[in-house]
Amino acid sequence: MVINVRFIGALRGMSGRSKLCINARKTTPLREIIKKITEELPQIARAVVDPELEDPRPNTLILVNGKEISVLDGLETMLKDGDEVVLVPVIHGG
Repeated sequence: MVINVRFIGALRGMSGRSKLCINARKTTPLREIIKKITEELPQIARAVVDPELEDPRPNTLILVNGKEISVLDGLETMLKDGDEVVLVPVIHGG
């Protein structure tokens, strides 16, 4: 199965691409897809995943098929063939 991943904003520039296709088994939790993305594109790993928490949510807004993952099952959202994951960087200021 194929999961389609889109990068928005600064993540597009860091990754050098706007899209990525991830091959996975039948149904896969979002957590595993995030891991595969950062393995394939290590240059965005620090921008996507908070190194202390080992969690992408503080740094990245994640949408699955247009829905924010907090209204789904978070990182345990099960993905199936053809699903789209969109990663949007969260801007921190201070």
